[in-house]
Amino acid sequence: MAAAHGRKRCLAELTVDEFLASGFDSESESEPEEISEAATQGARERAAARNSCGPDRGASARRKGRASEHKDQLSRLKDKDPEFYKFLQENDQSLLNFSDSDSSEEGEEQFHSLPDVLEEASEEEDAGEDGDIVPRGLQGKKNQPVPVTLGMVERWKQAAKQHLTPKLFHEVVQAFRAAVATTQGDQEGAAACRFQVSDSAVFNALVTFCVRDLFGCLQKLLFGKAPVDSSRVLQPSSSALWGKLRVDVKAYLSAVMQLVTCLAEVTVLAAVLQHISSLVPYYLTFPKQCRVLLKRMVVLWSTGEESLRVLAFLVLVRVCRYKKDIFLSPVLKQMYITYVRNCKFTSASTLPLISFMQRTLTELLALDPSVSYQHAFLYIRQLAIHLRNAMTTGKKETHQSVYNWQYVHCLYLWCRVLSVLGSSEALQPLLYPLAQVAIGCIKLVPTMRFYPLRMHCVRALTLLSQSTGTFIPVLPFILEIFQQVDFNKRPGRMSSRPINFSVILKLSSANLQEKAYRDGLVEQLYDLILEYLYGQAHSIAFPELVLPTILQLKSFLRECKVANYCRQVRQLLEKVQENAEYIRSCRQKVSFGVSDQLAVDAWEKRAQEEGTPLTKYYNHWRKLRDREIQLEISGKERLEELNFPEIKRRKVEDRKEEDRREFKDLFDLDSSEDEEVTDFSERGTAGSLRGRQEAEVEEDEGDDQEDEEEENSSASEDGGLDAEAGLVPGELWRLAEGPQDELEDLQLSEED
Repeated sequence: MAAAHGRKRCLAELTVDEFLASGFDSESESEPEEISEAATQGARERAAARNSCGPDRGASARRKGRASEHKDQLSRLKDKDPEFYKFLQENDQSLLNFSDSDSSEEGEEQFHSLPDVLEEASEEEDAGEDGDIVPRGLQGKKNQPVPVTLGMVERWKQAAKQHLTPKLFHEVVQAFRAAVATTQGDQEGAAACRFQVSDSAVFNALVTFCVRDLFGCLQKLLFGKAPVDSSRVLQPSSSALWGKLRVDVKAYLSAVMQLVTCLAEVTVLAAVLQHISSLVPYYLTFPKQCRVLLKRMVVLWSTGEESLRVLAFLVLVRVCRYKKDIFLSPVLKQMYITYVRNCKFTSASTLPLISFMQRTLTELLALDPSVSYQHAFLYIRQLAIHLRNAMTTGKKETHQSVYNWQYVHCLYLWCRVLSVLGSSEALQPLLYPLAQVAIGCIKLVPTMRFYPLRMHCVRALTLLSQSTGTFIPVLPFILEIFQQVDFNKRPGRMSSRPINFSVILKLSSANLQEKAYRDGLVEQLYDLILEYLYGQAHSIAFPELVLPTILQLKSFLRECKVANYCRQVRQLLEKVQENAEYIRSCRQKVSFGVSDQLAVDAWEKRAQEEGTPLTKYYNHWRKLRDREIQLEISGKERLEELNFPEIKRRKVEDRKEEDRREFKDLFDLDSSEDEEVTDFSERGTAGSLRGRQEAEVEEDEGDDQEDEEEENSSASEDGGLDAEAGLVPGELWRLAEGPQDELEDLQLSEED
């Protein structure tokens, strides 16, 4: 019993903290519950008394000590850094007007006091939180965002134009983030924001303010005035205020990228892209945000509307120009892969976009030839490996890995790149392997079905030869077509529209039988020969270079019987001969030898500047040809809107059945004529029927002889009646005058 009283006294002397830290050993059942409850109540009262007196006085003394110390620091700051003290007076006056009472009141507010009545949360509110446990102190603030109004946006706008402060910039950025969160449908992100944007008019006003005016005011805040040299880019990190604005600027840049991914309207997206172009220096300060920006710009460059493609490319150029060593190589790789992916299918509508991607990618590769060489070497080698596999295996699958649009467009891309950067010493070693890959592509399957692909490769080689001044033997691949195609052969079928060789790689068997195929082929040969010889027109060896071409064109004119083809080829031949005679007459006046390379180069340069007959003709022809192509494109668009009737040829069996019905009615009319000429008409009808039956049998042999057989049958019907009957004129006369005729009872059946 004494031990029990000792435990009771020890329990009464324990504080609340000591009691909670100790174990909860149960007392014996014999002890009354009233004694334990009284001891516990006494301990709670003593602990509450100590907590109500001691801690408050100690905490208050500590707060007053810290407040006075902070006030002394602010007073010393005025002497040590007067500029910063002046900045605090202008922007944060409350910090300087610090007092002990304010500190004590703020300290008291930091401690949470329990309310008299606790509110119970409903089940609906608990379900709305998705199971997330939020502290009570933050839950009230989180559920009550400040709604943004047009008046607030207008006040922010006027205040920013007058004098933008870091506090004001922070508020605008928070409101902009809330507006962007609504476009993504992110309810949790919108609820976490300090502001709430629910009205479309407020959204438009806020985004317009940020895109047009906000960063102009930020530029003034950071740098004070615009730089004298406009081409020089100011780094935001060099400003003294960058440390205070860095977090808000980073949040704003991330929100802008989220806005770009959500916008669908072209005009709005174009305005945002122009804004992003002015924000490039800020993006360069944050590498992570810059990578996100580049990835999104590559997507818009390859798949967006035409104006958006241009704006996205301008952003890519600005970023890569200022940070070549970091971003240029990965951007080139990503753009090339995207280019290959978008070249899989080619049509008249996608061809201009593919050409745009080729030209812009070439411009980006021209920023650094050393980096471009690494990519060009890698991807040209990849093309060569595909070609080698196709040549060694000879299977259809490997041929398809070369004879496709992606391979052809990649080949043309690198020919364009080397034509622009061919003068660079870094890329000159790639000229020969690239030309060999293109020539090998032509020779892989040299059949008539792949003439369009051959013409694409010839154009790429012509571009490479003209731009770099390197001689590439292209003419043999063009002249070979004159020998393989019989232009005098009668076309097997007619086509409703011409063949567009620029958007096809392979011809079908039906295309090879069409007249449009030969018409388009002659035009393509005319264009290719003229384009290649235009680049060689100033060469001192032009007469010898075009000699095989002149012989082949003359041979074609002797053999071809089609007037339209001969007219075009004869015109080309005359221009080539005229230019050859001009070069021959000019070089007879020179005094240097063939081995003097410098003199030859100077002579060719002077001839190119003065112009030759062929170059003058080509310039005029090029203008007319471009205009003709534009008219063809517009004409096709108009023709697609029209519905022309389709011409259907009748089958042979249908024509036979119609002829039988027509002839049966004709015979019935003949039998109803006068009885005096009945005998004669019946004999003639029998003969005509036999002639018709012979004509029908001959019609089964082919459709091309139908007209001739019908003429023969009609001739036998008109003039061969007497011969079929086997009668002379005297016998016919007696037969006509006789009172009776043995053939009177003769009747024809329907089968005859």
